[in-house]
Amino acid sequence: MPKRGLLIVISSPSGGGKTTICERLLRHDRLLSQSISMTTRSPRGRERYGREYYFIDKAGFQKSIRAQQFLEWAQVHGHYYGTLKAEVEKQQRAGRDIVLVIDVQGGLAVKRFNPEAILIFIKPPSFKALEARLRGRGTDERPTISGRLRHARLEMAQALNYDYVVINRQLPEAVRQIEAVLTAERLKVRKR
Repeated sequence: MPKRGLLIVISSPSGGGKTTICERLLRHDRLLSQSISMTTRSPRGRERYGREYYFIDKAGFQKSIRAQQFLEWAQVHGHYYGTLKAEVEKQQRAGRDIVLVIDVQGGLAVKRFNPEAILIFIKPPSFKALEARLRGRGTDERPTISGRLRHARLEMAQALNYDYVVINRQLPEAVRQIEAVLTAERLKVRKR
């Protein structure tokens, strides 16, 4: 029977780099799989159903809440997001390390549900850099960006509740630091 996979949470404010970092990790780490979250928001750019997210309407999402299908779920920036329990469990039982790319609220909920989860918070090098990244994406209107920036201050204050904090000054260095965390966690002796 394979060893149970790790549960890894990567969080950052919008524009902090969590999605890009996770994409790099997944390309280079054959033991790592990503859990695909469910959301009520519309796809952005080239996002596709079943690849980045499971896009669903609000009624369908609320039905999944009532059926207790989520490991965690939250309402963020006016949309619902959630991690399906069954998907995470299946990957872990197969011995795969599963990474959740979720917001802080979801990350802390996962830690309460599963204290063994490894939480990694990605901070931008500065608030000014975060604002430039959000504006540079070109995916959100000015009021949405302002709301994301207000929310980012609250999220960054929660970094102290995470196991690791990585500052995303340069993408390759941030990826290397998270790879080092994963290596250390895989080598850790886990007492049963």
